[in-house]
Formats: sequence, structure tokens, C-alpha cells
Amino acid sequence: MIASLLLAAALVASPAQVQSVLDRAVSENGAPGIAAEVREGNKRWFGSAGFSNTETARGRRPNERFRIGSATKAFTAAVVLQLAGEGRLSLDDRIQHWLPGLVRGNGYDGGRITVRQLLNHTSGIFNYGNDPEFFAKGRGAAWFEHRYDVVTPEELVGIALRNPPYFAPGGGFAYSNTNYILAAMIVEKATGRTFGDEVTRRIIRPLRLTGTYLPGTEARIRGPHPVHYSTLFSQEPNPAVYDAGDMNQSAAWSAGGMVSTVGDLNRFFGALLGGRLLPAAQQREMFTTVETKGGPAWIPGTRYGLGVFTQRLSCGTWVWGNAGATYGSWTYAMGRRDGRHMLATEINGDWSGLNVFADVLSAEFCPVGSR
Repeated sequence: MIASLLLAAALVASPAQVQSVLDRAVSENGAPGIAAEVREGNKRWFGSAGFSNTETARGRRPNERFRIGSATKAFTAAVVLQLAGEGRLSLDDRIQHWLPGLVRGNGYDGGRITVRQLLNHTSGIFNYGNDPEFFAKGRGAAWFEHRYDVVTPEELVGIALRNPPYFAPGGGFAYSNTNYILAAMIVEKATGRTFGDEVTRRIIRPLRLTGTYLPGTEARIRGPHPVHYSTLFSQEPNPAVYDAGDMNQSAAWSAGGMVSTVGDLNRFFGALLGGRLLPAAQQREMFTTVETKGGPAWIPGTRYGLGVFTQRLSCGTWVWGNAGATYGSWTYAMGRRDGRHMLATEINGDWSGLNVFADVLSAEFCPVGSR
């Protein structure tokens, strides 16, 4: 029995293996800095490589706050699913019921698109971030001109709808930030309160996520944070790198605008996956996934649920959580389906690519002999 336990211990990842991947992210992939926290039961481990600030050589720290991009979607979905559990709304409700007349024309019919289809990206609604005119404002020199622009949710939906839908509702999978803007607008209609207030009182405050908040139009990250190094979507072979930390992310809002820490992300996703935030029926809905192949390019080897996705690692292990990319910050927060073993990682640069995160996850969740 003792020999079996020792063998099992030898087959799981060690902090040294994860640390080795973090070091390579900087030395081989060119990340300015990377931070990771592993949480398994009551045990926690923090590792890092590179710098929060390359000019001052300040190292990464566990309490640093950073922009989490689309990992925000898990918070948004959790609020919607809580409201569904309370009978305040239904996942089968149509957009038209809550936001009459907002989604129509140019091939759209809000009377055919459900809340569930918003959350699992099967609505077919165009991603406003891919609108050519909108995207141009956030690229290169134009970013400096527009970095403090305030954009309303209604304006974001309007930008999306001037482009035709990807497909009829339920006709496929297409990742779209517009879905989660609409989901938060529905939250506000159903509750009579702002989405920021709802996510704070339902998620952030009960879980004591002291480093997590939705900035709204606030441009500067509160408290300690790394420099957010960005190429501003440059296609040049050796692009210039800028500090993109200060910016108004009202254009991301409920789809990608939140700020958090590696520790807070592990705490949140551990609670979400572990069933401590949702009733059983809504938990089952969250884990009901759809195929992600066939539409616009997205993360390979994944299936998408409601605000979370599952990813198959190189060893065949599946992990659950969400991820996000924004200017100067890429984030991954994944773990076992029961939420007891979690890993959150962040790179304070936006050019290293997804392979770094796959390698970190494999180092932690794959048996040593299978990598």
C-alpha cells in the first residue's frame, strides 16, 4: 500500500516541473513575466519567472492584479445561472423578452435567440470585436487615440449587428463577445441593478475576492500590478512594445473587462466548478458543452459550456475553467472538474501564444510519464 502511494506521488507534477515551464516561457517564448498559482485542497504554491517591470527588474508577486480578459465570462455566466436558479429568468428566455427590439434586422431576430445560446456561443451573433472599423481603433497608433473612449453596451451591440450573423441561432459555435454583453444587459433588466453591483454582491464579496473588480470606465488598475506589455496587434516582424496598462475597458465590460489575481481566480473557479455557487440544476447546465469546431478559429481541443470550457491536454486529461486575452495580459485559469485542484497563470505580455499555457497545464495535471 505504501509503495503504491509513493508511486502515485512520483507520477504527479511537482512545483519544479511547473517552474521549469515558467522559466522557458521567458527564456524561449519571450514573455516579459509570468506568474502561476497552484491550489490543491489547502495547499498553495506560487511560482514566477521574468519581471513585472522589465526596466526596474521587479519580479512577479502573488498579490498583483491584472486584466483577465475573457475569463470575465465565467463571472457573467455565474450571475446569469444564479438568477435562473432563483426563477428570475430562464435559459430558454428569448432576447426579445428582456431587450425588446434591440436585436433585429440584417438577418437577426431576437425572438429566436435564447439566453442559453448567448452563454454557449451558439447564437450566431457577430463578435463586435471583429468589426473592421471597431478593430482599427484598437490597433497601433490608433489605440493611443482611443484608449480612454467610453463605449456603451448598446453601442457594442449596434456595432455587432451592422455585420450579418455567422449562422442561424443554434446552427453552430462562434465565439462572440457580443453574447456576453447581451447577457449582462439581461441581468440588469431582470434585477434592476447594474451588472457590476450584481457580480460584486453575488460573487466577489461572498468569496472574499479582494483583488477582483469590474473597473467600468476606470482606466488605471488599482493596487499592485505588472506592466501590461503590448504590441497593439502589430503585424511587424519585430514590433514595438508599449505599456497598455492604462485604458478604459468599457468596450470589454461583461465579456472581458474584469481585473483579478491568480489567487482570486483559483478561489473563484474552485468554488464555481465545485458547485458552491450554483444550484445542482444550473451546475449541470454549466457543464453541458457544445462542439467548438467548424466556426471561426478558437482554442483547439476544447468544448464550451456556459461560461466555462473544457480542454483536452496532450496526455488526454481534461481540465475546466476559462481564459482571457487583452492588451498586455493573457490569462488561463483551469483545473479538475470538482474544483479541488486548480491552476491560474498570467503573462504580462500579449505575444507569447497559447502553447505556453498548454505546457503549464500539462506540467501540473499530466502524469510525468505521459508528457
